[in-house]
Amino acid sequence: MTKRPALHVDHVELFVPDRYEAAKWYRRTLGLEILADYEAWASDPRGPLMISSDGGATKLALFEGRPSAPDGGFRRVAFRVDAGGFQESLRRLRSLEVPDSRGRPLTDASVVDHAKAFSVYFSDPYGHQLELTTYDYDAVRALGPLL
Repeated sequence: MTKRPALHVDHVELFVPDRYEAAKWYRRTLGLEILADYEAWASDPRGPLMISSDGGATKLALFEGRPSAPDGGFRRVAFRVDAGGFQESLRRLRSLEVPDSRGRPLTDASVVDHAKAFSVYFSDPYGHQLELTTYDYDAVRALGPLL
């Protein structure tokens, strides 16, 4: 049997009306930063603006254009964090008044218990569905109320 190389997700492409405005929202909301090493690609109007929270190991590639329709084949981008990052991110989302996926204010009731993980679902200003998830299940349970 031939051993296959390990595959890792490199980037997810999103279409937004303005790449730099979208990058500001993602920085403010989730801490993603523009990757200076790839920023020259954005000088091409059809090129991506690459943003990341982990130095580029995984990236969002922001392309200028119309966001895809909900049935356009794209469903959701999920971001994984540890227990502390989950709580910190939830507080940031709430302070920025980012609603949950139902359009309601973010509360502890917005957090979905998957029995092995916790997730919260929300959207960016362009309608892309996003998820914040943690597999530090016991640590999150020990934190008690998250917001």
